[in-house]
Amino acid sequence: MSTPTTSSPTATPSARRNPLAAIARIPFGWQVLAGLVLGVILGLTAAAIGPVAPTDSNPDGANWLAVTLDTIGTIFVTLLKALVPPLIFLAIVTSIANLRNVTNAARLAWKTLLWFAITSLIAVSIGIALGAITSPGANSGVSADAAEASSTQGGWLDFLTGLVPSNFLGIAGSTRDDGSVSLSFNALQILVISIAVGIAVLKVGEKAEPFLKVTGSALEIVQKLLWWVIRLAPIGTIGLLGNAVASYGWDAIGQLGLFTLDVYVGMLLVLLVVYPVLLKVNGLSIASFFRGVWPATSLGFVSRSSLGTMPMTQTVTERMGVPRHYASFAVPLGATTKMDGCAAIYPALAAIFVANFYQVPLGITDYLLIVLVSVLGSAATAGMTGATVMLTLTLSTLGLPLEGVGLLLAIDPILDMGRTALNVTGQSLVAVIVAKRERILDQRAYDATRRTSFQAIQAEEAGQADADAAPGDRRSASAGV
Repeated sequence: MSTPTTSSPTATPSARRNPLAAIARIPFGWQVLAGLVLGVILGLTAAAIGPVAPTDSNPDGANWLAVTLDTIGTIFVTLLKALVPPLIFLAIVTSIANLRNVTNAARLAWKTLLWFAITSLIAVSIGIALGAITSPGANSGVSADAAEASSTQGGWLDFLTGLVPSNFLGIAGSTRDDGSVSLSFNALQILVISIAVGIAVLKVGEKAEPFLKVTGSALEIVQKLLWWVIRLAPIGTIGLLGNAVASYGWDAIGQLGLFTLDVYVGMLLVLLVVYPVLLKVNGLSIASFFRGVWPATSLGFVSRSSLGTMPMTQTVTERMGVPRHYASFAVPLGATTKMDGCAAIYPALAAIFVANFYQVPLGITDYLLIVLVSVLGSAATAGMTGATVMLTLTLSTLGLPLEGVGLLLAIDPILDMGRTALNVTGQSLVAVIVAKRERILDQRAYDATRRTSFQAIQAEEAGQADADAAPGDRRSASAGV
């Protein structure tokens, strides 16, 4: 007689047969790390396979693995971009409306903008100092054949005209070569529309309450969708990083090694020196801040989207003791205008690189112009293509060749990871500092901040949503009695 077997109470047969459930239990940070490693391996493999014979559907001759990596990365970025327009509009309108019950709303707003400018000024100064010391571009191995003007360019006239919405949704259409129509959005115009609507809501007062209930509910839905997309970040990382390695390999990094090193050294100086000093000066624990902000920093690194990371940035900021009514204003505003990586360090170093490459001497006036553009023009990064449009804005202001943009495009995906991580960290930092200085920071919650996983934050968000819904349910039940 055979002895009957007993299954383990902790592992059912269905659980053992479901690899997705097992993967979901792996900490999100480890999933992202695995995605980074796998992306590099697959990218190098695709580069080793080499190109195939070009066809009408594949004119570049990319092999099947390179096409797959490109497709995965493109889908992930497209999903993020699809949610950005409603996210900007709903978040900004709701955040401005939330200030209606705050007595010092105007003071909080200008203090936030002031600290945005202060940190950007420090960041761009570090970028200029590094560029002046190391002279990137003077002896780089990059070929002049790579010079090509970007299809998305920025100038002060473009920036000013871009503030005026072409339509209420800030959406523009264009016709491709094959006759199909492509729709794109201008985040800067959506920002302007959102601010105008938010101010109108404040002026209308009580009559706008039904509208605010709709926007508040819609914002919760959009953020839930965005959480689902963010959950795909490890897979998206494989495609984005793998495609970058497959397309350019390590040769491009070698040719632009000094520039890449300068950018990352500058970002690390801001992240690990400037930010801690600012925290210490304002009487805030450095360890508590970095423990609390880590989920947003790491997500920004892999998603390469400040707007896509915005719900996580706001969540960790609130968990560090910043009141929701202020965090919901400062973080969305920062996600579109506060970019120490994309709008300060990178364009400063890139402008110096282009000037050195074309042997154009830069004087004190030119460096001051770089500072001015970085501090005042950072909102332009929301308009089209982030750091690229900011770089063209800087180059056009200095009178440098716009073709210099093409020299740096090969390593842009690798730089963009660090830039975005610095961006979202700085957005949370300013909210914490202003809250502390205005004495609205929950110091006990800040000091008790602990490092939390992505899954734990998701679970707490779901629990908070249930808790917020419960009072309403009780009111409805009592009303029906």
